[in-house]
Amino acid sequence: MKKIFLLLFCAGSLAAGCNKSLLDTAPHDRYTEETFWKTPEAAFAGLAGCYSVLRNAGVYGGKTSNNATALWEETLSPNAYNQTDALSFNSIARGTQMSSTGGIVTGRYADCFSGIGRCNTFLARVDDVAAIDPAVRRRMKGEAYFLRGLYYFMLQNYYGAVPLILAPPDKNTQSDLPRTPRAEVVSRVLIDLDSAANILPLKFTGADLGRATKGAAMGLKARVLLYEASPLLNTTNDVTKWKAAADAAKAVIDLAGTGYDLFADYRGLFLQPNENNKEVIFDVQYIFPQQGSSFDLICAQYNTNAPLLDLAKTYYTNKGLPITDPASGYNPDSPYLRRDPRLYGTFTYPGDMYQGAIIKPTRFAITGYGMKKYSLYDSIAPPKDKSDLKDGQSDINFIVLRYADVLMMYAEAQNEVSGPDASIFTALNRIRDRVKMPHIDGTLSKEALRAEIRHERRVEFAGEGLYYSDIRRWKTAETLMNATVQNYSGKNLETRRFDKDRDYWWPIPVGERDLNPNLEQNKGY
Repeated sequence: MKKIFLLLFCAGSLAAGCNKSLLDTAPHDRYTEETFWKTPEAAFAGLAGCYSVLRNAGVYGGKTSNNATALWEETLSPNAYNQTDALSFNSIARGTQMSSTGGIVTGRYADCFSGIGRCNTFLARVDDVAAIDPAVRRRMKGEAYFLRGLYYFMLQNYYGAVPLILAPPDKNTQSDLPRTPRAEVVSRVLIDLDSAANILPLKFTGADLGRATKGAAMGLKARVLLYEASPLLNTTNDVTKWKAAADAAKAVIDLAGTGYDLFADYRGLFLQPNENNKEVIFDVQYIFPQQGSSFDLICAQYNTNAPLLDLAKTYYTNKGLPITDPASGYNPDSPYLRRDPRLYGTFTYPGDMYQGAIIKPTRFAITGYGMKKYSLYDSIAPPKDKSDLKDGQSDINFIVLRYADVLMMYAEAQNEVSGPDASIFTALNRIRDRVKMPHIDGTLSKEALRAEIRHERRVEFAGEGLYYSDIRRWKTAETLMNATVQNYSGKNLETRRFDKDRDYWWPIPVGERDLNPNLEQNKGY
């Protein structure tokens, strides 16, 4: 103890005796805020930092050990099951999440604000880099606007109101900010997306593939407006909100020069050789060994995104009829025969061929089913060098927004505006044509078509993490999530609960409120 004190005293005396100007210098072993924003290379690195948060565990995942946030999102819904409660996803599915739960509840809040802080810093400092071509700088700002809009969209979608911060991080001015009303946050998201759309190019090529484009900004705007028009948020069923969503989706459909269209092969859409195809509007880029994910490991080995029986029963037969319809041709003794081809492109089942072998119920012991989407593993044996991919060795991109979703968003919103019309059936039947499913009955009522659109969204996007947000915005989660989930044979796995007065929003994490008591907690937490 005396030795430590003596050393501190000597160090203090030495510092006091030194010329202060010798200590008043910038560090040479690292960048500071003042020294970083000097070169084009630094600016590009700063923008890359804005993108890199997309791969954090709280957003779409892949950076941390055995992580696959984008795939686990599906387990929040009746489609899949996360038995190990990785990142607390199953706690939310069971309705037991609290402000102290941690996992994704804490991680999403922190990571989205991390991304926002990086975007704010970039937008504030990129003009300091004089050597950048003005057109390139302008485009880079558009990318930052898009990313900030995406991060704020995610925040308000799960937590509701959050502090709206548009300046670089500053603990002296931002550490005690209250939550901004959710509607104001959404308004800012739309401003950012419009700003991005006005700046960004229609497409990128070569090494720039994966950057946000004009279509990405417009497509995300359509999703934001669709969510705002849905029953959870549009409690008075204001048709003008549905019209805004339909118009936004139609603007993407009509956007010339992008080349957007449906990729011919539904299963192939999610395979690495076909990345950046014409259906992809925006995705999160992975490449091994620089930055891989654990998608194959999760799908083939850990099975922590295991499909559930309710999802399997949802797929129609190839006659376009529910399995409960006597005319469907469904055979309970061969339940997976002659079904919607999207079932075969999404997950495996007992009796299916997988990696060159017939699947036994014990192969995917959690539910009997295994997810194929976002994995290279399928019916044939994989190449030897990819037969047993481990943590971080996968490099299939995760698609955040694809053209089929734009068509589906248009159909849903337009049906609420006008009721059934030819443009709606055209959009939906394009998606069905890809998998050679019968067209939707053109005589359906508005209400019946709404149910058909919701069914179509569920099977088209199964495994892509959208269904949880869909059933929340439709305000059907209180019915669909209060249920017992089952494995392939009908064995009960667990009973889930969903409190309609609480669970449509996640809690503000307790750690955030410890740091900032001005953050009001959501109801029920």
